[in-house]
Amino acid sequence: MREKKRGGKMVFDTVLPVVMAGVAAVMDLRTARVDNGWIVFCLSVGFVVRWMSQGLAGIGAFFTGSLFPMIVLGGLFILRMLGPGDIKLFCALGGMMGVRTVGKCILVSFFLGAGISLAILISNGSVCQRFQYFIQYIQELVRSGKSRPYYRRDMSLPENFHFTVPVFLSVVLYAGGVY
Repeated sequence: MREKKRGGKMVFDTVLPVVMAGVAAVMDLRTARVDNGWIVFCLSVGFVVRWMSQGLAGIGAFFTGSLFPMIVLGGLFILRMLGPGDIKLFCALGGMMGVRTVGKCILVSFFLGAGISLAILISNGSVCQRFQYFIQYIQELVRSGKSRPYYRRDMSLPENFHFTVPVFLSVVLYAGGVY
């Protein structure tokens, strides 16, 4: 497997995560979920690429990279603030990109997601309403000790945007050498 190097990274190591995240974003936008078959395929390809390029060390790096997002984002899943498809996508990306890079990808995704959310809230004129909803959500969580989905089904679709979009944008920034 011979790839050309670009800026210290192999082209294959940057293109594959873009494809993984891009296809997941399209699936999410079309069906509101990321197909588990796609995640399994991405995990399998990431495992083989790591193994073939780095041997046993690559297998260890694959597993630590894949588990890192689950550990870091598990709380948001338990609170139902982040969907399982988003976490599984981060796990597949982590297996391919490694712990340090997927950690940066997660941070960049959250910053991009916050920017997109703010733009949506401002354009809908619902910034105050959404902050009130967040405070009520946290108060209910503390009072009852039970989590429920953070999103509201009765609210407009743009407010509950697909987090795979900022994940994809973050991976594109990674591939472009921004981080």
